[in-house]
Amino acid sequence: MASLGEPVRLERDISRAIELLDKLQRTGEVPPQKLQALQRVLQSEFCNAVREATVAAFAASEGHSHPRVVELPKTEEGLGFNIMGGKEQNSPIYISRVIPGGIADRHGGLKRGDQLLSVNGVSVEGEHHEKAVELLKAAQGTVKLVVRYTPKVLEEMESRFEKLRSAKRRQQNNFPQ
Repeated sequence: MASLGEPVRLERDISRAIELLDKLQRTGEVPPQKLQALQRVLQSEFCNAVREATVAAFAASEGHSHPRVVELPKTEEGLGFNIMGGKEQNSPIYISRVIPGGIADRHGGLKRGDQLLSVNGVSVEGEHHEKAVELLKAAQGTVKLVVRYTPKVLEEMESRFEKLRSAKRRQQNNFPQ
């Protein structure tokens, strides 16, 4: 099973299966008609659709989804969401909160657990938290966000931050300043 950081490689596996079928055909152990029929199935539109559906289902089960575009109007009240994470915390940047009644909440396209991939065409993947904040603050008019829903990774990140906060509190309680 692939880890959260590894891409699913089903397409590569099918290509490898076709290569192996070619090698089997050269050995003569299996009738060529059967191998050719299997090869046609592996290369068919149906098999391709099944592969794509399998990858999407696996990704969804692991807490990942396809990127999507969310456009929000920028007003005086802001965009109506908070972010957390960034390069300095060794984590992607996430939507940590959608403010009830705010622009993002009223618009409805953004949700807690969305990973922020870009702001108005500028990638924030692997960037510092402050860069994402600056891009969001500087945006005017309609703000185009590319996000991907990955709540499991957000939960892991929040758990890690909570452990760090708890350790820091224990340390401060043991050594008053």
